[in-house]
Amino acid sequence: MKCYVNANRDILLEPIYCDNHLLVLEKPAGIATQPDFHEIAKAWVKAKFNKPGNVFLEPIHRLDKPASGLVLFARTSKALSRLNEAMRERKMQKFYLAKVEGHTEEEGVLEHFLVHGDFRAHVDPSGKKAVLRFRILKKTAHHSLVEIELETGRYHQIRVQFAAIGHPIVGDIKYGSSEKKGTIALHHHCMKISHPTTAEELTFQSQAAFSS
Repeated sequence: MKCYVNANRDILLEPIYCDNHLLVLEKPAGIATQPDFHEIAKAWVKAKFNKPGNVFLEPIHRLDKPASGLVLFARTSKALSRLNEAMRERKMQKFYLAKVEGHTEEEGVLEHFLVHGDFRAHVDPSGKKAVLRFRILKKTAHHSLVEIELETGRYHQIRVQFAAIGHPIVGDIKYGSSEKKGTIALHHHCMKISHPTTAEELTFQSQAAFSS
């Protein structure tokens, strides 16, 4: 079942995966994961399965409002508990695509200590450790397309860490981008998990509009 995110019917929402325990959707850029996209997802479940009353559906993680990509939801309390545990134990793999300003090294590991406050984060020795791995997929004259694997999940982590090395994400004026676009070139494009009840290894993927 497909549904539209807004009344103008210009943003189509189509589930990437759905079973009795999981729902995976692609969040468009410009919509907050909570409460906005969460409510859209619950409305989809309610309509799809003709559910009366309240719908149990909880996001396992969040994406920044100006970013896009995969969001994983638990449809049962058992799935929620087990997926949260998997997140804490870093048993989920999450990969992002980002277009950043300038040319980074071909691959590398970024480690910083980040402090979160006032709707932004910054590098500070007193903060929490943030680690990610990256590799360049493509270069253009002024940009690099990078794939990123998160090892930690800090607030605005990818955005802050690339800004800290002088390569802000395209469109991310909050963290120093010179290109104002309204959204940012950051997309959660791949997630690998073990199913919370069957233990089947699952991979979900989504294409980034800026990656072509």
